[in-house]
Amino acid sequence: MNKIIIEVGSTNTKIDIYDGKTIKRLDEVTILFKSNYQKNQEIDSNDMNLLVGKVLELKKDYDDIYVCGTSIFRDLEQNKKDAFLNNFLNQTGINFNIISQQEENELTVIGATRGVEEKVCVFVGGGGSTEISIFDKQIVESKNTKIGVMDIMKEFPDLDNDTAGTSLEEVIDYIEQRLDVPNEKVDILILAGGGHEYFARNSGIKYENNTLYSDDNSSIMMDIETRIKETKRYYKEISLDDIKKKVSNPDWWFATRAMCAFVLVVAKKLNVKYIVPTNISMVYGIIEKNM
Repeated sequence: MNKIIIEVGSTNTKIDIYDGKTIKRLDEVTILFKSNYQKNQEIDSNDMNLLVGKVLELKKDYDDIYVCGTSIFRDLEQNKKDAFLNNFLNQTGINFNIISQQEENELTVIGATRGVEEKVCVFVGGGGSTEISIFDKQIVESKNTKIGVMDIMKEFPDLDNDTAGTSLEEVIDYIEQRLDVPNEKVDILILAGGGHEYFARNSGIKYENNTLYSDDNSSIMMDIETRIKETKRYYKEISLDDIKKKVSNPDWWFATRAMCAFVLVVAKKLNVKYIVPTNISMVYGIIEKNM
């Protein structure tokens, strides 16, 4: 039994396969739904065609495909939302499920906390929204904000330059004024909802093996002092152009400096001591909820 789960975000589309036992990432595609929507207040036809093309390609080999979308699709006006859903169904024969911000958060937390026994914070950052939850055997506090990395890139486009023109401190200050963060304090911040582990392993920042808890999908960590130091280095010393030349999906790196600033804002407000970057997304919760 193979089930395909396609999670369509404002910026990145993640494609996973579940064989009844394990989940494996098949592909991750950058489709700038939110950025392009902001230009014309319409879902871009090229973005739509790219998504539909991916789905039709998968349909050649798989019968069981689940497709869902997050922030940009939640925010569509009702008539545009209906038109998008009908258009997608007509072209693919598959329903497109729009996930609420609360449900996105809950589904991701399920996957991110499977190996955790103590109180932690789970950060779910995306292109157009941010969900932050305190988990202590269950979610005990959550804050959801309609701001994401694409909003930061619109304000500070130079963050995609080889080295950043805007200072890390200025970006942090901008986010701090707009992001809702829980009041609880925790030692461990788990980064989920996107390729945080992929970023750490390919950006040149320092990390170490996760000794805080055991989970094959949460295998690395860094202390907060290291993360702060390495983020400053990622802004001013590490060449983004060099990274893009080495990776298979250079567009994915567009908003990574913005995401790094979000992480430090949350870590500072929660007095975090350790950060655990993961590639965990909603797929783990989707599988548990639907199987």
